Amino acid sequence: MKYFLLFLSSFAFAQQSEKVDFISLHANLKPNAIEKSISGNVTYDFVVKSKTDTIKIDAIRMEFSDVRINGESVQYKNSGKTLNLFEGFKKGKNKLEFSYSAQPKQTMYFVGDPSTGQIWTQGQGKYTSHWLPSFDDVNEKVIFNLSINYRNDFEVLSNGVLKSTSYNNKGNIKTWNYQMQKPMSSYLVMLAIGKFVKKTETTKSGTPLEFYLKEEDKNKFASTYKYSKEIFDFFEHEIGVKYPWEVYRQVPVMDFLYAGMENTTSTVFAQDFVVDEIGFNDRTYVNVNAHELAHQWFGDMVTAQTGKHHWLQEGFATYYALLAEKELFGEDHFNFELYQTAETLQRASKSDTIPLMNEKASSLTFYQKGAWALHYLRKNIGDKNFKKAVKRYLKKYGFKNVNTDNFLAEVNKVSKFETNNFKKNWLEAPGFRVNEALDILKKNKFISDYLSLVEQTEKPFSEKKSDFEGILNSDAFYPMKEEVIYQLTEVPFEEKNDLLTKAMQTNNIKVRQAIAVTMKQIPTDFKAEYSTLLNDNSYLTREIALKNLMAQFPEERFALLEKTSGWVGFSDKNLRIAWLTLALATKDYQNENKIVYYDELLAYSTPSFEANTRQNAIVNLLFLNKADKNVLPNLVNGLTHHKWQFTKFCREKIREMLKQDTFRKYFRELLPTLPENEKIQLQKLL
Repeated sequence: MKYFLLFLSSFAFAQQSEKVDFISLHANLKPNAIEKSISGNVTYDFVVKSKTDTIKIDAIRMEFSDVRINGESVQYKNSGKTLNLFEGFKKGKNKLEFSYSAQPKQTMYFVGDPSTGQIWTQGQGKYTSHWLPSFDDVNEKVIFNLSINYRNDFEVLSNGVLKSTSYNNKGNIKTWNYQMQKPMSSYLVMLAIGKFVKKTETTKSGTPLEFYLKEEDKNKFASTYKYSKEIFDFFEHEIGVKYPWEVYRQVPVMDFLYAGMENTTSTVFAQDFVVDEIGFNDRTYVNVNAHELAHQWFGDMVTAQTGKHHWLQEGFATYYALLAEKELFGEDHFNFELYQTAETLQRASKSDTIPLMNEKASSLTFYQKGAWALHYLRKNIGDKNFKKAVKRYLKKYGFKNVNTDNFLAEVNKVSKFETNNFKKNWLEAPGFRVNEALDILKKNKFISDYLSLVEQTEKPFSEKKSDFEGILNSDAFYPMKEEVIYQLTEVPFEEKNDLLTKAMQTNNIKVRQAIAVTMKQIPTDFKAEYSTLLNDNSYLTREIALKNLMAQFPEERFALLEKTSGWVGFSDKNLRIAWLTLALATKDYQNENKIVYYDELLAYSTPSFEANTRQNAIVNLLFLNKADKNVLPNLVNGLTHHKWQFTKFCREKIREMLKQDTFRKYFRELLPTLPENEKIQLQKLL
């Protein structure tokens, strides 16, 4: 039923767009972090192309006043979902003006304390109408110009070029005036407000790049935004079409719902990708960075008409991100990424049976199968023809809406490739054509060698030991050496000792991490070698190694804790939380500081921190003491969080605990002390 209603809604607005064309918006907006609201004055310029009874603007739970068309007050209807206009407009050019206010239930998020926190939006799909009267129909493209009034000690970001700023008479409120030059769909409008600092670069073609971080992360620009300029310059050359906008900025925000979002000119991404030089080795923003930038062409400039053609956005962005990684990290890296994707798609195809050209397809299908479809196409028509087709497609449909046949028509103009069969087999059929994918991959020597190595999994160790030695001593791409380590997992230590030593001596972070992961028992003879993993430039390796050493060598726990007491790790404090947990669990270790350590760990579970940090802290606190009543209020608070992944964790954890009468009693005692919104959520579970 949900999809049927969405279809009716989009159909109704498609009918409107045939008769009415909204050209531009000028809005003067006032977000309010204390009230979690937004208000403003909006002016739309629009053209009536043919007679129509009613004009609708999507507006979810908003209040309106002073509605005027062409300077005259008009009657209107507010349905709670749309602003309906039925008088005062004429054929040709018209001007609509109104004031509005809203307290968005979604899409605009107020994170943290109003004096230090952030406000950001996420309109993916059709949800901008929760905070800005706009259009859920992606086919209605508008030139958006936003002026935002907010405290002058914050930074305010939106779409387009920052044309000017000004201050009010008292000087504590600043106005940021942003302007776009070209039209875009409403779901790509954004706001991000926070205590950000900025660095800038300029691309080869002269486009300004703006990079933002929280003030406390200002020493992480180089590691977080590594290769950004290189990716941009590569795309302009590879795609053959100049970046379609005037500026490109990127900003990380706290508790973002996804990895990133390609708002036109202004990508928002998750704080998780803000890393230092060590963190970069484990968790890099490079792929997400390239993916969201590719969307500026594929999705923002040319936008799919309906969900059926969504692969034209996500498939292209995923594929071009891989091409960027190929440019940065080489052919073997590119093919290994494609191989891993093919493996995932093949496994998923048993249950994931909805084809690529279907609005109900999974994210895996839209993104990864879409990328593979493009790679298959490119390999069959050749690089030159593929680039030519893409360039023609973007030039022809720039700032418009497209469907799959539009793209394939451009392929037909440059190649004799049978696109009908391609469409039928890759886009309209369920499953994944794994044999065709493997035929392409095996042409790469590394992949061919890697597959041969994988086939040796069941072979006796004695028959492949010399091959393993050769691989570890070679300059083979690291996944070959990783695979050797995985195949050694069940081999007795005495037989593999020399191979493990060679693997450790490669000094490759990924290969050494594979040893940390697979080595469940650490022989005394190997302890000194294994302990060097604590010094690796990898927060993941350090955490695994510390936990394993603490578990297997209890007599050295004090020394290990002293050695690692300054660790913090990623922005989610993975190493600090692990250390506090181990310190609290270690008998007689700094007993005088146990309360301080516990209070710090408990603090990480509170709303003062991001959801990932809170979840990690909650898990560890309950590991230390399953009956810890201090954790419960923070667990319940998570039920009202905007990040659905954290809410799901809290809900499932409480349900699990409620199976025990003791916890049910604890939660019932807690109920009267809770804020109303938390009380409602807990009562649902009780």
